Amino acid sequence: MTFNIFAVIILAALLFEFVLKFTGNLLNLQSLKREIPPVLQGIYKPEEYRKSQEYLRVNTRFGLVESSFSLLILLVFWITGGFNWFYGIIAGWNLSPVFAGLLYIGILLLAYMALQLPFNIYSTFVIEERFGFNKTTRRTFILDLIKGFFLGVILGGLILAGVLALFQYAGEFAWLYCWAAVVVFSLAMQYVAPTWIMPLFNKYTPMTEGELRDAILKYAGSVNFPVKNIYVMDGSKRSTKSNAFFTGFGNNKRIALFDTLIAQHTVPEMVAVLAHEVGHYKKKHILQSMIISVLHMGVLFYLLSLFVTNAGLYQAFSITKQPIYAGLLFFGLLYTPIELVLGIVMEMISRKNEYEADRFAAETIEDPRSLVNGLKELSATNLSNLTPHPFYVFINYSHPPLLQRIEAIQRIYRKGNTTK
Repeated sequence: MTFNIFAVIILAALLFEFVLKFTGNLLNLQSLKREIPPVLQGIYKPEEYRKSQEYLRVNTRFGLVESSFSLLILLVFWITGGFNWFYGIIAGWNLSPVFAGLLYIGILLLAYMALQLPFNIYSTFVIEERFGFNKTTRRTFILDLIKGFFLGVILGGLILAGVLALFQYAGEFAWLYCWAAVVVFSLAMQYVAPTWIMPLFNKYTPMTEGELRDAILKYAGSVNFPVKNIYVMDGSKRSTKSNAFFTGFGNNKRIALFDTLIAQHTVPEMVAVLAHEVGHYKKKHILQSMIISVLHMGVLFYLLSLFVTNAGLYQAFSITKQPIYAGLLFFGLLYTPIELVLGIVMEMISRKNEYEADRFAAETIEDPRSLVNGLKELSATNLSNLTPHPFYVFINYSHPPLLQRIEAIQRIYRKGNTTK
């Protein structure tokens, strides 16, 4: 390890991110309240409320151990010259730059995944099991690992090979070609993922005729939303937790409702949940997210083009030569502070969008209280923290805390009543 400006920036960024998140977690634990806020009364019974707080404590402590371990492994591997040592092995095989890069990055990622595997096993089969969430069998867990591995090799390997080849042979405009290629690939995945990839992990069954489907179709018609694909996903295959999500676009867009969600909510609450998802579509949040993602990738590849040929970046990892594939990996670490800031900004935008989707739902369903009740039930089912610390929310939450969401919906409801 050479302590040049690149090494200092990367090390400072890694430590700052760790301290920032450690502080956020500590504050979040300290913000736990003995009493449930008045607006949220009735969500939990006293014993369930204590259980939700214990769930937070256990997961927070476990997360701190996991993040500390990951940072320690990275720093030890870096300081002891592990990146250069492994580069020497790969370089000794005299492979083409693209194939050598696939092996260098792929094997390091595989090693990292192997180190993370015990944490994933403990989280699933110990923590989630202890709190009554886990429904994942050992067979399902292993199959998920195998499927995820081969998808990563095929899809990840394809895009990585393209990026390596372009930066190796395409000259000064390589970043622009990479940007265009990754954007096309990402858009293609919007069509491919719902049809071919997601069904590899879960079963998606078209919603059958009945009261819920009729209510959803009635609501969809009232807001001029062309609902064709409403699916029930077998979320209970892995967990008792519930959710709903929207994916794809054009004729391939679909709304998926967890079977656990349907089992735990009334028809009006389900319509309210669906209305929230429709709100994201109507408010163009999905399009907004895609545009931001495209711009983000452009910035990333442009900055990569500036640093991937800088000898100092390689020297920070004790490599005297400049293999493009190692530069991609090192730039990922150098990009940490930018990614941290962008991540926080994206969370802020996401929280704003969630408020807008809530407003859309509250203004278009028959009774906004159904949305409030649905959110309360969802939080109780998932043992959500009712009193997160504002700083923790600021750096981590993609959704506003439940209390703030309910208060915003109630303001809409009261305003609607006073104008009638």
